[in-house]
Amino acid sequence: MSPTEQILKKHKLRITPIRKEVINLFTDSGHALSSADIEAQMPDADRITLYRTLKSFEEKGIIHKAIDGTATQKYALCEAQCDEHIHHDEHVHFHCENCELTFCMEGVFVPKVQIPAGFNVTQTDMVVKGVCNKCLAK
Repeated sequence: MSPTEQILKKHKLRITPIRKEVINLFTDSGHALSSADIEAQMPDADRITLYRTLKSFEEKGIIHKAIDGTATQKYALCEAQCDEHIHHDEHVHFHCENCELTFCMEGVFVPKVQIPAGFNVTQTDMVVKGVCNKCLAK
C-alpha cells in the first residue's frame, strides 16, 4: 500500500483516484495550495468533487487551512498526528511576497497570547511575510 493510500486508510476514507491525486499534489508541491491551484493541475476533475474532497480532507485532519493574509484560501497537509478530532496546526505560515507561495513552518509555533477575561479564543494564526529561500537563491 502506498503512503497516499495509507493516509486515506488511516483517516477512514475510501481510496479513490481523485483523492489519491489530490494528496499527491499536496505531497509533491511542498507548499500550500488553493482550490484554483488544484483545479489547474487537474483540469479533467469535476469542481464539485474537488470541493467535497478538500472539505472531507479538512474534516478528517488530512489538510488544514493555511492562513497567509491574502484573499485566497489555501490548504496544506497536516502533520501525521492530526485527525478529525485534533488538528496540530498551530504553526506559523510564511508567505513569500515574490513568488506568492505559502509554506508551513513546522516547528515554529504561534506564541500563546494572554487575553483579558471575558474573551474566548477559538483560533490563533500567525503569518510571516518576506522572501522564501528559493526566491533568494535566484
